[in-house]
This record gives sequence, structure tokens and C-alpha cells, in this order.
Amino acid sequence: QVQLVESGGGLVQAGGSLRLSCTVSGSIFRINAMGWFRQTPGKQRELVGLIINGGRITYADSVKGRFTISRDNAKNMVFLQMVSLKPEDTAVYYCNVNGGIANLNYWGQGTQVTVTS
Repeated sequence: QVQLVESGGGLVQAGGSLRLSCTVSGSIFRINAMGWFRQTPGKQRELVGLIINGGRITYADSVKGRFTISRDNAKNMVFLQMVSLKPEDTAVYYCNVNGGIANLNYWGQGTQVTVTS
């Protein structure tokens, strides 16, 4: 059974930094992409950043230059380094893995990030 566990969320002032971590356990036949999404109440879950198999990385325009996604293949972990945080970054952040021929999406339970002004 695939399990994703996030950590590192919390409360931070605007301009501050946080680093989110996600540990992936269980067997996934082929990982197509790993990354982070976020969601605020009443809104759809949106992409933050994604590492696609082969190394290509994509970011939402709103976080470019401030957030950095990275991956440790040996430990099956993915990270999100967030700097210069803004109140509008406040959301629940979800780790995501897309895997297999059927492009199945696996999600973590989410970690709250709150940025105060």
C-alpha cells in the first residue's frame, strides 16, 4: 500500500521560510512525477511544483523564484523549500506522486502552512 506522509508545515510571518518534506512508502511500479499541490477553502487544489520523470521541473507562476522543489530518490522523498512567504501562500499543502501506466495519483494527508502579515 502506497503511503505519503508530509511534514514541515506551520505558522510563519510574511517573508519567512519553511521546508516541507514528504516520505513515500510502498511500491509504485513507475513514478511519473512527484510534487506539491495546495488548497484553500472553497478553491480547487492547485499545482505548486512538480518534478517530472526525467528531471524537468515546473512551478506555478505565483511561486516561481520563491519555492524550490527537490527529490531524494534514494530515500523516496520530495521536498519543497519555500522562502519569501506571503499571506496568500497560506493553504494546506499536499504531496503528490503520479505513478504507473494508468497515471494513478497518490496523495498525502496534507500539512497546513499559515503565513501571517
